[in-house]
Amino acid sequence: MSLVERHTGRSLDHPVLVVAMEGWVDAGFGAAGAVGAMLAAGQTELVATFDTEELLDHRARRPVAHIDNGINEGLSWPSIEVRAGRDLLGREVCFLIGPEPDFHWRSFVAATVGLARDLEVRMAVGLGAFPAPAPHTRPVRLAATAPAESSDLSRSMGVIKGEIEVPSGIWGPLELAFGAAGIPAVGLWARVPHYVSAMAFPPASAALVAGLSDVSGLAFDVSTLSTAGDTALRQVDDLISRSEEHADMVRSLEHSIDEAEGNTLDIGQVPTGDEIAAELERYLRSQRAGDDGDTSDEGEYPDDGDTSDEGEYPDDGDTSDEGEYPDDGDTSDEGW
Repeated sequence: MSLVERHTGRSLDHPVLVVAMEGWVDAGFGAAGAVGAMLAAGQTELVATFDTEELLDHRARRPVAHIDNGINEGLSWPSIEVRAGRDLLGREVCFLIGPEPDFHWRSFVAATVGLARDLEVRMAVGLGAFPAPAPHTRPVRLAATAPAESSDLSRSMGVIKGEIEVPSGIWGPLELAFGAAGIPAVGLWARVPHYVSAMAFPPASAALVAGLSDVSGLAFDVSTLSTAGDTALRQVDDLISRSEEHADMVRSLEHSIDEAEGNTLDIGQVPTGDEIAAELERYLRSQRAGDDGDTSDEGEYPDDGDTSDEGEYPDDGDTSDEGEYPDDGDTSDEGW
């Protein structure tokens, strides 16, 4: 039984395949924001779907029930699909979207490469984002990965120097399989400031779209991402300006990153972002919730008005490890 079903028989003109699947690290929702903006930019058509009965654990990824006045009107099931659209110049591009599989990764990879061959894909580009010790005051930089067959692509986009071992998302085996099949492949990863990695950070999405354009020649309108990015940066700037301690932390990151041009993961020890991340989240929530225009921290949380850092993030709220794994050898999920 095939894992993939085609929904259109028309031929595509050597599209680029963009892979942005949910479930693996996506700091600042960088990849999600990038693919969302590109999908929203124009009409797309369904090209293929994958058999989620074989690939997904529906206890972990449950369908959504639509209930109206007590009547169950149906379910929306999670799907893994390939959609086709066009860029600003009319060139075709496909998007592989949906949750990454829970099961049968090797079979899924083989089916995806087979579909890419059928569609005559000219290049595959994976999108992702990881938390890094970088300040929000500097442009978001990208790091690339690629199979040996496409090492020229990764070098052209910039790489993390040195040798590291990290757990892999589905893009890891996909890029290797694309390389073995003779399809150029490169993964683009946005380096998101670790103190904003838990919330949407549109500058990361804009950087990923720009990187995709550079490596593939596609063209997309990123004006909405740029506008959202400007707003996000102003909000972060406003928070930082309220605390000299936080301003010092950002200056320390700026100094470290500027001294380590070309090797941002070898910048030594940097301050933890726990406190600044908690206050940033509190600030943004107050902006959404405050009807009286009060943006102070006091009373933003119901009942007890507690503005301490405790409880701001699930479990322990520790973001100190994020982006610093090369220094301590940590290969947990936060690192990539």
